[in-house]
Amino acid sequence: MRRFFTMLAAAIAAMLLFAPTALAGSPHFVGTPTVDRDGSSLTVAGKIAGLGNETQVHVEVSADAACLNRGENFPSADNKETFTAAGDFPVQNGKALFELTLTATFQPKCSPPMTVVFGDVTITDAEHGLSVTFPGPF
Repeated sequence: MRRFFTMLAAAIAAMLLFAPTALAGSPHFVGTPTVDRDGSSLTVAGKIAGLGNETQVHVEVSADAACLNRGENFPSADNKETFTAAGDFPVQNGKALFELTLTATFQPKCSPPMTVVFGDVTITDAEHGLSVTFPGPF
């Protein structure tokens, strides 16, 4: 009987020792994040779940942008850049909703008849090792 209680105590101690690891969750994107373009801005929104008891998540979005002329060519000017946006978003019940907007501003300007074209868009939560890339153009 004494051996039974010793084993029971050891099992309870092991559960208490490893409980914080179990609460950490398994972070992942829920569904497919959306990417919407409006002129020279790109809005990216989505949801991350499996965040456990965390209070916030840091999300970064990056995309290459360039000016496209009427001949469907990219001029060799300095109007090609990588734009980024980042933010901290609250976690509720292990889930976080995020929305970030990138706005391409070029020098020289990308004025009509040229239009802004975004290339691949990458969404990253580096703290949890999450990253997803959507192929452009947008």
